[in-house]
Amino acid sequence: MDVTGDETRAAWAIASRKYEDEYAEHLEEARTVALLPEEVEALGDLVVGADVVHPMSGHGLDDIALARLGARSVHGLDYSEAALSSAQRRADELGMPCRYTRAVMPDSGLESACADLVYTGKGALIWLPDLPAFFAEVHRLLRAGGWFYVYEAHPLVPLWGWDTDEIRVRPDRSYFAPSHVNDSFPANGAVERQHTLSEIVMACRRAGFEIEHLDEHPEPFWRPEHLNAAAAWDGRLPNSFSLLARRA
Repeated sequence: MDVTGDETRAAWAIASRKYEDEYAEHLEEARTVALLPEEVEALGDLVVGADVVHPMSGHGLDDIALARLGARSVHGLDYSEAALSSAQRRADELGMPCRYTRAVMPDSGLESACADLVYTGKGALIWLPDLPAFFAEVHRLLRAGGWFYVYEAHPLVPLWGWDTDEIRVRPDRSYFAPSHVNDSFPANGAVERQHTLSEIVMACRRAGFEIEHLDEHPEPFWRPEHLNAAAAWDGRLPNSFSLLARRA
């Protein structure tokens, strides 16, 4: 997570309270939570018996889903103490092999070659100011032949308006701008990094990964609670992407 700016750090301090406020709700969700079908299909059997590291793990529900798929261990990393403590409590209650450590990526603080799979996404890459440094750290964490997987909002998503009648491109956003102010969640002045898809792919390759899978998906993985539908979600535009890469 990018905590270099005071606004971003302050915004996430406020937003992180939801992890504690919604603990019971997340606990119930965790009892049956699963990865998205696209994730399960792309990962296949790579999760079974794997030691997984999850940078920017947030509420930790994906960690429980990974354990349920057969991961031997899942180590979540996050900036928020509230996210970490609630995720650890939930995993302990459900008897899942998950543990959590506070870290601000790209400095994970973990030993080299400690993971078979690094999994992240769903609102993670947008908070990273330095993609090359992040991918270098992921490469360091993985054992030889290990895997990196991300399922993330498509970089075009910040350009789509949420109009229900037709698709509109926001006049205040640019695909090639370095950043923009988040006005959905966590809002409160948080600054998102606007990485293009090519920047993400090339940063991954230059760090020493071989791309095995890259796909774009029409469905968003997150929708604002106040909005049931938007024209941008009708299947004509990319709203998410997935990437699977192998450590060379």
